[in-house]
Amino acid sequence: MTTARKALASLGELVVIENPNNVERDATIQRFEITFEATWKAAKQYLFDIEGIDIGSPKGVIRSFREVDLFSDEETIQALQMVNDRNLTAHTYNEELAIKIHTNIHSYFPLLTSWLNRMDDKLKRHFNS
Repeated sequence: MTTARKALASLGELVVIENPNNVERDATIQRFEITFEATWKAAKQYLFDIEGIDIGSPKGVIRSFREVDLFSDEETIQALQMVNDRNLTAHTYNEELAIKIHTNIHSYFPLLTSWLNRMDDKLKRHFNS
């Protein structure tokens, strides 16, 4: 979870730039990729350790978060779209696509933040009970 928190903080430094140049936009997308990877892997470990669920894919982890009531239906849909965008960034580069994904990252950042916060809160409650 520490790696995901550090990645999120790093992404947060760039998400606030209102009119990024191409380098800042591309750096934001790269940090989004890193943050997403660290977050879904932390979520995978959380599901295994706390919920007893062993899932191996990002979309499976997200669906499981809905099943254990840590994501709403709307958050699940947004998180699944985030996976799609993450996959697109890894396999292709297209200026128009980069602009679209960069725009989407602004709505993904709060979701990534709440995802980590919910895991932290649940872990604290789990270990304090």
